Formats: sequence, C-alpha cells, structure tokens
Amino acid sequence: QVQLDESGGASVRAGTSLRLTCEASGRSFGFYRMGWFRQAPGKEREFAAAINGAGGTTYYADSVKGRFIISRDNAKNTVYLQMNSLQPEDTANYYCVWYRTGSDNYYIADSVDYWGQGTQVTVSS
Repeated sequence: QVQLDESGGASVRAGTSLRLTCEASGRSFGFYRMGWFRQAPGKEREFAAAINGAGGTTYYADSVKGRFIISRDNAKNTVYLQMNSLQPEDTANYYCVWYRTGSDNYYIADSVDYWGQGTQVTVSS
C-alpha cells in the first residue's frame, strides 16, 4: 500500500515562493513517475508537473512552466514542488500523485494510481 503525505501549503502574497513536499511510503519509490496535480475552487483537477523515476525528465503544464520546478530525492522517498512567482490563479489544493506503471499520459488523472490528501495553497494579490 502506498501512502503520500504532502506538506508546505500556506497562504502567501503574490510574487512569493513556496516549496511543497511529498513523502511517500510503499514499494520501490524510485521506479515510479511522480507528480503534482492541483484543483482550484469550482474547477476540475488539473495536471501541474511530473518527474520520471530517475529524476532526469520533467514535465510541466504551460501555466506553471518557467515558475515551478519539480524534483525528487529517491533516497528519502520524497518529491518536491518549488513554486516561484506565485500568482492568485495558482490558488488551489495541490495533490501529490504516484503514477501507474507504463502510463504515458502523465497529464491525465486516469494515469494516477495513488493520490495524497492535498495541501492548500492560497495566493493573495
């Protein structure tokens, strides 16, 4: 059984930075793609960023590209999301995800095997 525990969400002003952390427990963390989805109030859950098992390849939604950086430490079973230049439209509940083996479509929720409980990020102008 996989468990994902997110932390780092907060209420911040626009232009500032936050780092989200996701600690994973379970099997063979380093073999699996990990990522972050987010859900804003009244909107559908959407892909934000993903990283492959070795950490050498990353993927980003256009809305966060150039501002967010995803990384992982396989020795600590941890994945991070560094969020810079935060804007009010980044306000959302952020979910750490563990992808299904062989899932190529990292940007859709159906590719996810496990979800964390979410951590709230609120950005005020």
